[in-house]
Amino acid sequence: MAKIIYLFLFVGTFVSCARRPQYNDPIPKHDSFKIQSEKVNEERILNVWLPPEYENSQTSFPVMYMPDGGIREDFPHIANTMAKLIANKSIPPFILVGIENTDRRIDLTGFSETVSDSQYCPLSDGAKNFRAFITDELVLEIEKKYRVNAKKGIIGESLAGLFVMETFFLNPSTFDYYIAMDPSLWWNNHYLEKEAKNYLKNFPDKKTRLWFAGSSARDISVHTNNLALTFEQEAPKNLIWKYSNQPKEKHHTIFRATKEKALIWTLNDD
Repeated sequence: MAKIIYLFLFVGTFVSCARRPQYNDPIPKHDSFKIQSEKVNEERILNVWLPPEYENSQTSFPVMYMPDGGIREDFPHIANTMAKLIANKSIPPFILVGIENTDRRIDLTGFSETVSDSQYCPLSDGAKNFRAFITDELVLEIEKKYRVNAKKGIIGESLAGLFVMETFFLNPSTFDYYIAMDPSLWWNNHYLEKEAKNYLKNFPDKKTRLWFAGSSARDISVHTNNLALTFEQEAPKNLIWKYSNQPKEKHHTIFRATKEKALIWTLNDD
């Protein structure tokens, strides 16, 4: 029985580190450009989708940043979803900035003392450099190129969801909106989940919205469920949060199954 459980967890963990299934989503009109980053020491491709309201106005818009944001990754389906929701007035207009991957296993994982994690993802602690790239280089470049206001968010699933949650706990002032689908909270012996109470004690006096979801993946759902309990007891008043427990969804289906409800709840401040 122990071997069967280990195999199950191995498969689930490996899937959450690997690239997800490919889809043939229509590619929306967008801008693409490159940044030579000092923080991650390589060139990065960025994809930017602008809401229809951008072209015929002088309004400044909030920005949603997205790891896994390549044309062959999650950028098309999230851009198309945002376009639909904006057209329906279900969410306010946002700019979407997709960050194309080079090696997501390095960018999206932080420090780990758990040696077994290295079987699935390199123990590089690359998340801190990737986060610095976003905050110190990418945000500034977006502010130069586009009309943006001070509001910004981040969205991700699986390892990208882990990165979203790590950013939320370690550097909560970075974004106003956090969305994480099936975050890989097993990382580093579920350190973020275990330390969540301590992180929340030092939460900044800033209104923040967090939406996260868990699927049927047992190596993830146990930690998202526990984290929800911690928030129920310890969340500060200025943190507006929602947990969506989705036991009927699988790890590879939860992003598409929950994206609309996540964006609608998170991006409507009222």
